[in-house]
Parts: sequence; C-alpha cells; structure tokens
Amino acid sequence: MTDLPDELLPTTRRALLHRLAVAQSAGRTPSMVAGVLRGGRLVWSGARSMVDGHAPTLDVQYRIGSLTKTFVAVLVLRLRDEGLLDLADPLSRHLPGTPADDATVAQLLSHSSGLAAETPAPWWERTEGSLRPGLDDILEAERPLKHPAGRLHHYSNPGYALLGALVEKVRGEPWGEVLRREVLAPLGMDRTTLLPEQPHAGGFAVHPWADVMRSEPLTDTGLMGPAGQLWSTGADLARWAAFLGAGDDKVLSADTLAEMGRPAVAPDDAGWTTAYGLGLQLRRHEGRLLYGHTGSMPGFTAGLWVSEADGLAAFGLANATSGGSPAQLAAELIALTAEHEPRLPEPWRPLPEVDEELLALTGPWYWGAAPTVLRLRPGRVLELTQLTSLVGGGRGSRFRPEPDGTWTGLDNYYAGETLRVVRHPDGSVSHLDVASFVHTREPYGPDGAVPGGVDPEGWRAW
Repeated sequence: MTDLPDELLPTTRRALLHRLAVAQSAGRTPSMVAGVLRGGRLVWSGARSMVDGHAPTLDVQYRIGSLTKTFVAVLVLRLRDEGLLDLADPLSRHLPGTPADDATVAQLLSHSSGLAAETPAPWWERTEGSLRPGLDDILEAERPLKHPAGRLHHYSNPGYALLGALVEKVRGEPWGEVLRREVLAPLGMDRTTLLPEQPHAGGFAVHPWADVMRSEPLTDTGLMGPAGQLWSTGADLARWAAFLGAGDDKVLSADTLAEMGRPAVAPDDAGWTTAYGLGLQLRRHEGRLLYGHTGSMPGFTAGLWVSEADGLAAFGLANATSGGSPAQLAAELIALTAEHEPRLPEPWRPLPEVDEELLALTGPWYWGAAPTVLRLRPGRVLELTQLTSLVGGGRGSRFRPEPDGTWTGLDNYYAGETLRVVRHPDGSVSHLDVASFVHTREPYGPDGAVPGGVDPEGWRAW
C-alpha cells in the first residue's frame, strides 16, 4: 500500500485491541483471536482469553465451520477454469445418481439449488460422519428439494457436501487431499487441516443464563466435511484473506475470484445488506461492501471479511458455540482501521508509453445523440463513460485489449461484450461498434455508419 507503514498507528492498535476485548468479555467467550490485513499484509493481531496471563497465539487451531465452503468453492472454480466442467452443468453430468441430479454446479455453489438446508436427523454437526456413509444419506429421499431450483437463495449444507464429492469424482482422490496439494500447500497454509492438530483450542458451549460452560464434541463429519470440517489458525487465515483479496495464479486468478464475489441470485431485500456469490458471502457494513464468509460448528465460531475498496481484510476466531460473534468483530475491525487510517489514493502517473492510434481514439463519441467519452488507461485498457450529467441514466465499461484487435468489457453494462474499432477502406476510423451499438464522432454522424441511416436534412429547428 503506497506510503503506508507496515504497522498501524498506536491509536489504531489500541482501538482494535479494545474492540477485541469487548467482544471477548461481553460475548463471554473462552478465547478469541483476530487480525487485520492491509495491502495483503498482516498489520495487527490480538488475542484475549479467560485464563489470566495467557492468550492463544496465531498458531493455535480453531474450527472454522462454514469458512470451509470458500475453500471448496475455490476447488470447484479451479476445475471450471481447467475446462473440466462448466458451471451450467447439471451435477448428474459428473456425479450421477444423487438426489440433486438436476442441480447445476453454479446453483450448488450459490445455494440456489433449492436443496434442503440440513441433512435428515440426527444433527449432522454433532454426530460422526459414519452415520451418513453414502451421498443418499445426506438428503431426504422423499423431498430433497424445498424450493424450485434457481429461484432464490436457500442455504444448503448438503449442497456443499455434494460439491466436495464432485471434486473427488473429477480429481479421483479425496477432496481434502486435493485441497492440501492444490490450495493449501501453494499458499503456505500448513496449519489448515481436516482434523485438529496440536496446538488447538477446545470447543465450549457457554450457558446462556450463567457464567458456566461445558465441552462440545470435536466430530469428524465425514461426507459433510466440505460444509464445515476445516480447522485453521490466525496465521493461516491471514494468508487466506490475502489470497481472497488479490488472487494467486498458482491457485486461482483475480478475475475468477471477482466472479465468485458477485451476487449469483437476486438478494432477498431490495436494499440488500447480505447476498451470496459463488462460495462467498457478501455483506454491507457501515457503507462498505465486504466479501468473505462466516462459520460456526459446535464449540466454535469464525468470520473473515475483505473490503476491496479499503485494501483491508480482517478475521476473527472464537471457541464458543455462540457469543462474541467473530464475524461481526471482523467487520468492525475493518471499519475501525479504515476510520483511523483511511486508504491513500495511488499517485497519479502518466502512461509509460504513448500509442498514437489509441490516443487518437480518445475523447467524445456519440451513441445516437447521447454523448460519451473514451479514455485510455494503463495496459491499453479503454474506458467508455456516458456523460450522465447531460442525459439521464448511462452505460459504460472498461474494456481490456484482446489479441485480435478487439476489446472485451470488464464491468457494468458491457461486461463480456465486445468493442470494435471499425475503419474505412483507407484505414481511417469510421466508428466504434460496442455490442452492435454504433458510436460516432458527431451526434448521429453522417457517414452512413448508423443503421437505418440518418435524416439527410440534418439538425434543424421545427
């Protein structure tokens, strides 16, 4: 992060520690660990414990619950990026014979398949996976679907168990081993495991009406593992947060991560505060958009959020079934850091070289009578903006260059669409073709480029 120190200011660190202490105390949590990243680097961490003079380190494992789903989603998107499956594929194309044959991969990732939220009894989080030895055992035989597929977001833990089985079928080995080799090892996450390894925290339930507690079971959930089995540490979650913030081509590109972080189905509320992408939760908190995931299993809660706009990320871990809310804590740590030390804008710098042909394309263009402007950005990126101060609404995008001389839209209305520079026979520029819409240098330019032609009498008063 330009011009920012590796460590936070003392006042910021004190504010973060205070917020952590309040969460552990008011939440009546045996222990909590939290951290903040800036620009992909861990710049603050803290811990609080019920034991005087002792606090867990960043190397102590906690169970992270449904944060596991972000790892499974990355495995599935790797398969897609390798061309081994398509997100529109029905599950039966790769894993036939399950109660969810018609659900697509994308629907399973985004919890929009309509599948049941939980397994049939007994409560899967507190019972050994040996009670559900086959995929048929994780969903009701008579009514596995609770809603029509693709219509709405309905969280489904069994859906992610099916995604883990999909990874195993395509790769030909257990999903945990695929995860270790393809994701954890490249990112240096050696302390993230399927089963707890010392040192690890014990899981507890705290009585709701008295300051007493009891141990929770540390179960191996078997086939349900992809829904919430993983254990991790503060140090490893910092690495995971850095990856989710910027991508790593050894694991998954930044473009694919951006795809994961967009709402996959319409949010439930018009002014939505929460939504779900492809394995990532989205949340609005104090005016900023966060993505990441929450997690809970008996004895543990967890949360991790990334704020792309602020260049910040934060995580929280606790060893209590309820109370403390590490996910809320992580969101507030981001807000506190951004308030105390707001992100500095990058310095303006001129382009390293000038492409005269592209420079000649910049400036005003007109989509019919609607004025637009084309700007040249670093990396030969073209940015088309409609001048909404003059006309209502507006369409625009950034476009990346392609080897064939066209540009592909990166965002907004023209995401994925093609921009072409159309030339006259003599090589001079005629117009821009943006997803078939003609942009000319004058409003309804007279050179015949506009489909249907233009009034030969030109502009006139009536």
